[in-house]
Amino acid sequence: MEQSLRTGAARPSVSDGRGAVRAAVACSLGAAFLWALYYPLVIGARAGASPAATIVYPFLFGGIAYLVHAGRLGTARRAFALGRHPQGWGRAGLLVGMQLSVLAGTYLLGPVDTSLLSLIGDVVATPLLVAALWSSHRGRIGTAPFTLGLLLSLAGGTLTIAGGQALGIVHGPGWAVLPAVPLFVAVYFLLSAQANEREPPTAVVAQSTGAAVLLSLAISPLLPGGLASLGSVSPAALLLLAATGVTTFWLGPFLYFTAIERAGIAIPPMLMTGIPVFTLLLSALLLGVGLPWVAVAGIPVAIGGALLTLRGESGRRGAPTGSAGSSGGGGGPPPR
Repeated sequence: MEQSLRTGAARPSVSDGRGAVRAAVACSLGAAFLWALYYPLVIGARAGASPAATIVYPFLFGGIAYLVHAGRLGTARRAFALGRHPQGWGRAGLLVGMQLSVLAGTYLLGPVDTSLLSLIGDVVATPLLVAALWSSHRGRIGTAPFTLGLLLSLAGGTLTIAGGQALGIVHGPGWAVLPAVPLFVAVYFLLSAQANEREPPTAVVAQSTGAAVLLSLAISPLLPGGLASLGSVSPAALLLLAATGVTTFWLGPFLYFTAIERAGIAIPPMLMTGIPVFTLLLSALLLGVGLPWVAVAGIPVAIGGALLTLRGESGRRGAPTGSAGSSGGGGGPPPR
């Protein structure tokens, strides 16, 4: 797979068979679960780490893991080369902004509410931006199964959020978080997707995450705790932040980009409906959050909507789906 990316060979499309679609579904759901782990991990680390440390250390551990991974695949040198281009630093800035908004949302709104905002970025904003940028996807967005699945996914996610955790009254900085989370999620992943059409995904993500370490260090004096707090993290919190970095910035993106490469850019975001579902379940198991019946009812609705959208997407197998570059858009395949 990595070799085909380096040589510019044609990528497999959805029409290559059901096996590719099943693999993409498994990778997407795996990424959703790993990204849902972010919330209990950072909440668990909160007692022993400042917000500044909670931003910097996951980037550090995740960046190291992804650079090692890129080195094993022979793309680490390309990752460092991408750091010489402004676009690479732009993606890194979006990644830092995404994590700042998600962390703020987790503290201010709670994990389940914030996961819904990420869901909106993946399931609503990303496909709509894809349709706006790449004309070959516009007909797919307009199909009845796709549209109905989109609405059901949002309805199920909303039921899960409303039932799993009181939405409450958003006030103060929370209002800035509401649009920031979905916006950063959608734009970061789309710009990464475009870069992945021209470069190996491992190089793109490794460069973004590595550059995010430097950017987060640069802004750490402006965050609660400041630069000095990076040296006063408890061992338990450091372990949790290391796990956050490995799951959020290495394994999760690797699975997500693999799914996009196999099935196209429109399908995997639909399966990110699993994030609020997994978040609610993990919150119940690890944080003691209850599961009211309304929240439970939202789970099959969200999953059913994702499957319906998947059916609407795969039903148009004659259309190009593997990459935006093949559709004439000049861009292509990104977590959370």
